[in-house]
Amino acid sequence: MKKIFVASALAFAALSVSPVVSAPAFAQAKAIAVADVRAAAARSNAFQTATQQIETTYKAQIDQQQSRGQTLQAEINVLIAKYQEEAKKTPQNQAALQAAAKAVQDKRQAAQTELGQISAPVDLAIAYVEDQISVRMNEAIKAAMTAKKVDLLLNPDAVLARENNVDITDAVVTELNRILPSVSTAAPAGYQPGQLVQQRNQQLMDAARAAQGTPAPAAPATGTPPTTR
Repeated sequence: MKKIFVASALAFAALSVSPVVSAPAFAQAKAIAVADVRAAAARSNAFQTATQQIETTYKAQIDQQQSRGQTLQAEINVLIAKYQEEAKKTPQNQAALQAAAKAVQDKRQAAQTELGQISAPVDLAIAYVEDQISVRMNEAIKAAMTAKKVDLLLNPDAVLARENNVDITDAVVTELNRILPSVSTAAPAGYQPGQLVQQRNQQLMDAARAAQGTPAPAAPATGTPPTTR
């Protein structure tokens, strides 16, 4: 299960960070720094505590997924061996070779579906944790920039070379811990991954329209709720 959380921490798929400076500010910036906001989110107390809670709450599903995953992988390996045997035959029976290849593909897809169903509650809990952190990340970034007197913050991936003292990731972690000391791991009924970020973005757009005197678009006429992804 640790691997799942490591992957989640590296990807942080739900993380949504809005620009905090305009493009012209790049040329005017006096203090520039870098910060890995995904790493900051993963290192935050809220995320670390939440992952421990998820491991405890969903231990049965986690253990089942790992055990079943090993069994399914063994079954897939048997099918791969059969395919390899067919591939070695001379002359090759193309129909048998294609059937063996399809058996491997079908088994892999079925295994992914089955394991996904087992881990669904775990994945939803992780997504909800990430979502809660994502909606507060801009606030933490701005606070860290203010504390470090930085007026332009860059992603480390966009920098070719830098000194260690320009990295304020730790400062972002500190601010995130202050702003959001903990999060819930229990997603509410009907929650969809990314929903909180989408709602936050909608609120920001509505606020911007209100400031400009532009009315918000009318709600859809149908009763079908909008998708969140």
